Amino acid sequence: MMGLTLWRYLFRRYLVVTGWFVLGMVALIFLVDFTEFASRISGHENYTIGLGIKLSILRLPGIIQVTAPFVILFSAMTLLLMLNRRYELVVARSTGVSAWQFLSPLCVASLLIGVFLITAINPLSARALAIVHGYEVSLGMQRGTVGEIERTPWLRQRTNEGVTIIGAETIAERGLLLGGAKFIRFNEAGDIIERLDAETAELQDGQWVLSNVKRVSGPGPAEIKSAVIQTNLNPRAVEESLAAPEAVSFFELPDKIEVARSFGLGANAFAMQYQSLLALPLLLVAMTLIAATVSLKFIRFGQSVGIILAGILAGFLLYVVSVLAKAFGTAGTVPPFVAAWLPVIVAMALGVTVLLHKEDG
Repeated sequence: MMGLTLWRYLFRRYLVVTGWFVLGMVALIFLVDFTEFASRISGHENYTIGLGIKLSILRLPGIIQVTAPFVILFSAMTLLLMLNRRYELVVARSTGVSAWQFLSPLCVASLLIGVFLITAINPLSARALAIVHGYEVSLGMQRGTVGEIERTPWLRQRTNEGVTIIGAETIAERGLLLGGAKFIRFNEAGDIIERLDAETAELQDGQWVLSNVKRVSGPGPAEIKSAVIQTNLNPRAVEESLAAPEAVSFFELPDKIEVARSFGLGANAFAMQYQSLLALPLLLVAMTLIAATVSLKFIRFGQSVGIILAGILAGFLLYVVSVLAKAFGTAGTVPPFVAAWLPVIVAMALGVTVLLHKEDG
């Protein structure tokens, strides 16, 4: 039976190692993100180094959330290898401590880290991402922040003026402010009668208010300062259609799913994000088990590089499968619940099976 002192020791050591990995990962990705952002927007007249640093810092919570599975994998492997190298695991095993007792503080710590990520880091990330989107609109950037798929969102509205197709390169304020907006208007026969390209478009009181507009119609293109297009789109419906799931807090997602379905809109993206966040703590536990399968065994002259690489590859494959499953769940090909939980459950089952085989034969 493992004593409370040893349990606390392993728990504390694991948190310290994880903290160092988080700092290192965040510092590295911050430098890469800042460099990439500066290369994209440094030519803009309103760009400053301070603004670039600010936006990169705002993206850090989202980066922490995305990289958490890898941080946990490397942290668990590093700690177990360190304990093996210092013979601490060997001494503890000689007193009758099993692998499951060794892993319990690490798994509990991973579970708590996952809960902290979805209850504290995720709301902070959602708020920061909304601010980043606002800056992207003001700077005229194309959408494509960390963790997002670059795509152009489109809406269709029908009024007494005809049908209008609305697109945008960037969205902010959860879809109520569009950057690089495109309004393509059709007559009743389905022919294009006008196209308006606006720097920004904001939904206000039943109308889209466009600024810095280029109008293309029969007589030819013309530059105008502003334009107004009537709309019957419900602001909540627009928000549900265009808001990025990553910009919605974990605590707001259930309401978003319900509202989207009440408008008859697809809620798969929000449902997938919600289920993925719910599964995150167990995903981190699964990463811990994968690390243990290649790090617990004591080897006198050091761990085989091949075994360590196999553990890293297994964790990477789990992450890739989770991302692919998330894409299928968002598209509606697979139910979001299944897409989020199946890879995690399978990975945990495999990890437990391998450990049972190694520990108990």
